[in-house]
Amino acid sequence: MADQRRAWQRLAGPLWRRIRLLVSRGVLKLVDDSLKLQGVQVTLLGGEPAQAERFQQYGITSHPHPGAEAVVAAVGGARAHLVALAVDDRRYRLKGLARGEMAIYDDQGQKVHLTRSGIVIDGVGKPVNFVNCPDVYMDGNLRVTGDVYDGVSSMQGMRDIYNDHDHAENDSGGPTDPPNQGMN
Repeated sequence: MADQRRAWQRLAGPLWRRIRLLVSRGVLKLVDDSLKLQGVQVTLLGGEPAQAERFQQYGITSHPHPGAEAVVAAVGGARAHLVALAVDDRRYRLKGLARGEMAIYDDQGQKVHLTRSGIVIDGVGKPVNFVNCPDVYMDGNLRVTGDVYDGVSSMQGMRDIYNDHDHAENDSGGPTDPPNQGMN
């Protein structure tokens, strides 16, 4: 019986080691974002340094900080061909989302959050820019708590100029009264 057990361990041992090494956790050390498929250097469990290609979802990309955590798989069981399947960073992850919600976020707190009641864009005090958009369409109301600018002056500035304007009378040559109705 003991001989059979040793024979089984001798046969299954290498296979078991390959299976055990197929998927591992690691900590990001460096990111090379200049490649067609992002390259990462990770330290795997046990302190093993490794290089891996990082797969990301199509249309979504990120450049994680060192210290982020990764799940790394060995393609075909070969540690020489590692791929990072997922990278997350618990230091910056949003918490408290309701079931079904999702968000895109960064380490500064900027986010686009699809909530159960609508979409929230948080620029954390930084501007939000629409670039290369010849037209922006909206089928609802626009409500602004700040001022609206046309590139030269504010909407309130335009109202002030309009409400204070006057012009010469055709007959008497004197100024007209201010407009009856202001521009609100």
